[in-house]
Amino acid sequence: MESRREYKLKKLVNELKNKKGRHTELVTVYIPAGYNINNVLTQLSDEQGTASNIKSKSTRKNVTDALEKTIQHLKLFKQTPPNGLAIFCGNISEREGVQDIQLWSVESPEPLSVRIYRCDQEFIIEPLEAIITPKDIYGLIVIDNKEATIAYLKGSRYTIVKHLTSGYSGKHRAGGQSHRRFERLIKEQSHEFKIRVGKYSNKAFLDDLKNLKGIIIGGPAGTKDDFVEGDYLNHELKKKITSVEDITYTDESGIRELIEKSKKALSDVEMIRQKKHMQRFLKALITPKDPVTYGNSVENAVEMGAVEVLMLSENLEDEVIDELYKKAKSIDAIVEIVSDDFEEGFQLWNTFKGKAAILRFPIE
Repeated sequence: MESRREYKLKKLVNELKNKKGRHTELVTVYIPAGYNINNVLTQLSDEQGTASNIKSKSTRKNVTDALEKTIQHLKLFKQTPPNGLAIFCGNISEREGVQDIQLWSVESPEPLSVRIYRCDQEFIIEPLEAIITPKDIYGLIVIDNKEATIAYLKGSRYTIVKHLTSGYSGKHRAGGQSHRRFERLIKEQSHEFKIRVGKYSNKAFLDDLKNLKGIIIGGPAGTKDDFVEGDYLNHELKKKITSVEDITYTDESGIRELIEKSKKALSDVEMIRQKKHMQRFLKALITPKDPVTYGNSVENAVEMGAVEVLMLSENLEDEVIDELYKKAKSIDAIVEIVSDDFEEGFQLWNTFKGKAAILRFPIE
């Protein structure tokens, strides 16, 4: 899915999530690819008749009006769009007794397989969420003897699943017992901690094994190597280990360090691709190997056909993104719509006014 369409669908899903009906009067309709749209029109007409039996006068009117608006919108289509259609319609007014019927319609970018009609207090957005959720997942584990953090990376976002601590202090007093016994106790404690980390990792990643593209493990040399080589992870997950990296930290900052260290293994992940472009841009500001520009000057660079890579913050107005996206694509530029969930994306929005470009040639 092209980045602009994915961005728009994400915005729509987030908008619909925040819409609530005062009563069960929000209509959701999903029409799967290849389904006869006339059958849906017939069903909605029948639902209008059923809605006439609703006791509350205001709810009855809101439901029947939402259904009528949906029916009139569907009549604009001669047939179901190639990948299916989703329609959301209902009274979203926050004031009792005041009607504000709104309709959203989206032609699915990927084939829809579900047929849904629902009238509820919320819109049903799970089928659209499934489309925009990155299918490929990377598991991330950082571990030392004191703590471990488990996360997964999807697209441009990582999510912490579990942070664990072992209680290991690294210092023990003999207390009359032999040094060898303490060494054995420390080893046992480390072993038990790795078992716990393996248990939570198995729980986190096995349920979505088919979408798990790889597992990357990081930490100080000895501990992480023992974890990788030992019998701590499920054998199916061990097959998925694609990279093992030496890193310093094992908390959330360690996850970020691991992502940074694993660029090669993660080269097809959206966040890594965007970080690579932004880091190239930032480096060029200091040592001008590539011509670059940012802020309001970006529009002029696009007009001149000078842009090789255009980076736009997803926090910009939709109209700005649409206009620059179309113009940049017309000159065969690479366009990234960048989240501010990671450091370089945050810099793009806060330091460079949400617009930055790597150029093909210098401009005045």
